[in-house]
Amino acid sequence: MSHTELISAEAPPPSPDVRPSQVEGIDEATWMEVIQKMDEVYSQLVNDEIVLEEKNEQLESSQQFIVSVLSAMSDVLVACNRIGDIEETNTALRELTGLDQSALHGMSIYKLLADSASIDCIRQVIEQTTPQRMSKVVEINLIHPLHGPMQVDVNCTQRLDGAGKHAGYVFVGRPMGEIKRAYQELSETHEELKRTQQQLLHSEKMASLGRLVAGVAHELNNPISFVLGNVHALKRYSERLALYVATLHESAPNAVAAPMREKLRIDHILNDLPSLIEGTLEGAQRTTDIVNGLKRFSAVDRDEQSKLDLNGVIERAIHWIGKGAAPTFTVHWTPGAELFVMGNTGKLLQVVMNLIQNACDAASDTRTAAPQLWITAQTNDQLVSIFLHDNGSGIFPDHLSRIFDPFFTTKPVGKGTGLGLSISYGIIEQHAGKLYARNHPEGGAEFVIELPLVTAN
Repeated sequence: MSHTELISAEAPPPSPDVRPSQVEGIDEATWMEVIQKMDEVYSQLVNDEIVLEEKNEQLESSQQFIVSVLSAMSDVLVACNRIGDIEETNTALRELTGLDQSALHGMSIYKLLADSASIDCIRQVIEQTTPQRMSKVVEINLIHPLHGPMQVDVNCTQRLDGAGKHAGYVFVGRPMGEIKRAYQELSETHEELKRTQQQLLHSEKMASLGRLVAGVAHELNNPISFVLGNVHALKRYSERLALYVATLHESAPNAVAAPMREKLRIDHILNDLPSLIEGTLEGAQRTTDIVNGLKRFSAVDRDEQSKLDLNGVIERAIHWIGKGAAPTFTVHWTPGAELFVMGNTGKLLQVVMNLIQNACDAASDTRTAAPQLWITAQTNDQLVSIFLHDNGSGIFPDHLSRIFDPFFTTKPVGKGTGLGLSISYGIIEQHAGKLYARNHPEGGAEFVIELPLVTAN
């Protein structure tokens, strides 16, 4: 150690009132420069700290914004690395799977999938050799803790790091349950609109038909009234003439009256007149019944309801369809006790006629036996049930659920519109009843009409 170093080591520290210029080897200008540099460094540190705090606040604000956006998303979100390990999720996914963020972080995305098909879809996306920058949509099933597999439509997008290199994938999807419910509601509304449109179209057609039938019935009613009145008068006159002629024959000489009576066939005429008059009366009366039926049918779109006996409706429907059906078509029906319901005669007649005509068509298409239809009725304390069972080939099981849909028909093009059963179903519903179809155990189709029973009084 040098003499100077020994003196420096043994010398006591300078007193506080010693000025920097008094320190050996350092002048006052040097000290001022050092202090100035220290002030600059300190000021820079303060500024850097302020900037750092501002950056930190911005970072926290950005993080809170991202968290709020992820929490507000109704779609599920999963961000994973290149091998499929989960790095980030959102609230929607955590609620869907019932797992929290700590459980999901680091979990393989494959553990969220409910079946092998979904696993294969995601594996094809993750394990592709050249990741595509464009998004890809796949359908997968996620595991739901309560409802089992949950179908999700997922958009798969490649995720890049700060250097622009492939870092993983982001999966964003929406559970299809909401979309299916919305589609179902839209489909039901559309079907209801179609039914309403067809009902309006049918109502307009039936209104026009009703006006036409009412006019025809009115025109026929006048001459039929004249025929009936004249035939009744002719019947009374013929009875009086027969009595008068008999009296004349009894008083006239037999030699003169007998040959003339035989030549003019007076006895044959007198014997034939009652049958001719009765036949004319019967024909006129049947025409009157047809006109009355046309009048009732023309009122099909009116809403008036009254108490009626279904026996009469069924008999009238059988009579009308039988006139245009094949001669081999047989309807087995025996009227029984009165079947009183509240309803519109014209509308119920339309339903029964339609079911009988359908039975005739279905049974005639089999060509294995003569077409037949059995109509029976049952009652209980509240309902009247009418059963119409044909001997056709029956209804295909796939058609049973669609048979009352508008425009659905199994008939050839041009023979059926697919509206008859749909309209009949609506009419029975308007009468607070039910109309359904099934296959009879003995073969063939069976349609059942159920209507509320009313008392006879």
